[in-house]
Amino acid sequence: MLVKTYCAAVNGLEVTTVTVEVSMTKGVMFHLTGLADAAVRESRDRIVAALKNNGIKVPVADITINLAPAGLRKEGSGYDLPIAIGLLAAMGKVRPEHLSEYMLIGELGLDGKIQPVRGALPIAIRARKEEFKGLLVPKDNIREAAVVNRLSVYGMDNLLDVVRFLNDNGTFEPTVIDTRREFYERQSHFDLDFADVRGQDNVKRAMEVAAAGGHNLIMIGPPGSGKSMMAKRLPSILPPLSLAESLETTQIHSVAGKLGADMSLISRRPFRSPHHTISQAALVGGGSSPQPGEISLAHNGVLFADELPEFNKSTLEVLRQPLEDRKITIARAKYTVEYPCSFMFVASMNPCPCGYYNDPTHKCVCTPGQIQRYLNKISGPLLDRIDIQIEITPVPFKDISSATQSESSASIRERVIKARDIQAVRFSKHKGIHCNAQMTERMIHQYAEPDSAGIQLLRTAMEKLNLSARAYNRILKVARTIADLEASANVLPQHLAEAISYRNLDRGDWAER
Repeated sequence: MLVKTYCAAVNGLEVTTVTVEVSMTKGVMFHLTGLADAAVRESRDRIVAALKNNGIKVPVADITINLAPAGLRKEGSGYDLPIAIGLLAAMGKVRPEHLSEYMLIGELGLDGKIQPVRGALPIAIRARKEEFKGLLVPKDNIREAAVVNRLSVYGMDNLLDVVRFLNDNGTFEPTVIDTRREFYERQSHFDLDFADVRGQDNVKRAMEVAAAGGHNLIMIGPPGSGKSMMAKRLPSILPPLSLAESLETTQIHSVAGKLGADMSLISRRPFRSPHHTISQAALVGGGSSPQPGEISLAHNGVLFADELPEFNKSTLEVLRQPLEDRKITIARAKYTVEYPCSFMFVASMNPCPCGYYNDPTHKCVCTPGQIQRYLNKISGPLLDRIDIQIEITPVPFKDISSATQSESSASIRERVIKARDIQAVRFSKHKGIHCNAQMTERMIHQYAEPDSAGIQLLRTAMEKLNLSARAYNRILKVARTIADLEASANVLPQHLAEAISYRNLDRGDWAER
């Protein structure tokens, strides 16, 4: 007897429908074909044990299971459930008429309990696209899968529940989630707020500018000056995620297995802060079984690199192409996958090996040569992709002890949203461009060209401050954002002056002051 069930294979963010073909004839052999990895091949032992522990004996027969398309790699334990149901249908335990209407995913425990799997959300999207009537998933995956509308999604506890469902034996209701209500309810709740930060008004301003234009930012300052504290509060002033951005971000986290059982859509921009010992594969993605890395998990959010010079230099260099292209292609001998990675890169670092260069309260013991070698750990091409470079000093006691509360994140966020709205109108005809940081050189000349007074100011700054040539376009992009924050149609000299002040590391004499 030949029976077919349906599931899906996830490679990167691409999902392919997989047909599980089960043929049972006289004999004693078991065959599993279709380019399955070790986890899929081991499914036979899990399925046999699960069936026995639920009172079902697998007959002695020649069983052939094919996972089509046979040329596509199949990885993971999510094929257990469709294979088990195919076997039961071939044995006559499950009625076959509903098998073509539902897609099945789930790992089986030896007691028949259905365990969660990765990638339930993109699989649900594929099931709707293929016009399946419904999707049967583990109960722990139900909230992420039920995000997809126009698809009946059922959360199942164990194998016998699935058998009863397919045999029309019992009442099962699909899970329905009010996606929009949950999404908008959670968007404005943040545990960290800029109202808790005393002083550091110049750094807060730089972060507001960075958030308004989507600019990459680096903070240079001594230990204890508040670099990490302020970086962690950056998501609270970023514009809220749109539903499309949220769905894309949630898919990445679903594939990586980072969504909890109580999560549906990610409603706040991600903030990822990898340790400086991270490997290249963990940062950009890959591995023997391709998984998204930290840069993709930070998609539509913030990637924070604390103590930037402590990262392995070769690891940092792999960021150059993703920062430019906003996507990462991982090519290996057996697979090629592509993940999106459009994120704000925020970094912090000490100004020198001892950490106290330019600190008014501590004496630096480093020589200019030591300082320069420390700064040289960050390559020019990587620094070229960071628009805003801001110095930060420790907060004076009078600011720490002040009873006056600082401006809240909500107030700053309002200005950021207004600036982003201006940019959305400006770039409405440019596909893939959403903020000033993504402008091409042609767009810079079109939207951020300064007047004659601004050109003169830029010329003077380039000459007197020994600014590098690479700083020119960065200054114009940031100046355009500052003008947007002031709702100015033109880039004025005062906007350029502020943007120039954010290029500290480009000054030729920075380590000699």
